[in-house]
Amino acid sequence: MGGKDRLFNSVIVRPPTQELIKCVSMNPLKHTVDTSLAIKQHEEYVRVLKEEGIEVYVLPELKGFPDAVFIQDTAVVSSVRRAALVCMFGELSRRGEELSVAEFLRGLGFTLYYVSLPATIEGGDVLVTDVGVIYVGLSFRTNLYGIKFLRDFLSNYEVITVPIDKVFHLLSAVNYLGRKRLAIVPELVETSFFQGFKLIHIPLDEAYAANMLYLGCDRVLIPDGYPKTYDRLRKEGFKPIVVDVSEFWKCDGGVTCLNLPLYNI
Repeated sequence: MGGKDRLFNSVIVRPPTQELIKCVSMNPLKHTVDTSLAIKQHEEYVRVLKEEGIEVYVLPELKGFPDAVFIQDTAVVSSVRRAALVCMFGELSRRGEELSVAEFLRGLGFTLYYVSLPATIEGGDVLVTDVGVIYVGLSFRTNLYGIKFLRDFLSNYEVITVPIDKVFHLLSAVNYLGRKRLAIVPELVETSFFQGFKLIHIPLDEAYAANMLYLGCDRVLIPDGYPKTYDRLRKEGFKPIVVDVSEFWKCDGGVTCLNLPLYNI
């Protein structure tokens, strides 16, 4: 499966621990997180990725870091250059999650570049496309110093800064779906930054579903329970694949957050 418009062929994941209920989250249902169910949901998530032909590297649990399952935030990885930008978390409690990821990438032969303070940047703010443009959210977690590191790391790309203040990360409001198409919640991010792209509007009452993962060949992984988004994607010619991530929703994490792509850039 997959295809020429897939942004990545391999990902890194990390299972949740029993500490997940201590995650950084504003969700009022955070206290109801079922860690046993979360573990099962993560296993199903990995199974779906493998079924779609994606190579999945599974790292060990990381005790002491309740949010470590949201591994996307730890780095920005170029599989073409065999290089990775190791992020510096804006969220203080998460600093340290990136170290074991960096060592794993080093073991795969990647050259590592480390973001250093006062710069902060998290992978959830980095929107990769295949048309020579990378978008980065200027957010609660990513600052201008961090964006400078990203620009230096991806110097062969145009890096466009998108200020956001209604979501934690840029990818909570907009995601790339191949062939110059974007899923976006216009109430949460300014659409004028994305001129030249076809914008597929995700309704505000299903904004969580905008955090979706493009798998190539019009196949899109989306969270279960968002019928308007499912129907809209179908009407646009996509093939939505549904996965239950209810326990990660309670932790303010979504479908993209659960994997670290080795991007084809």
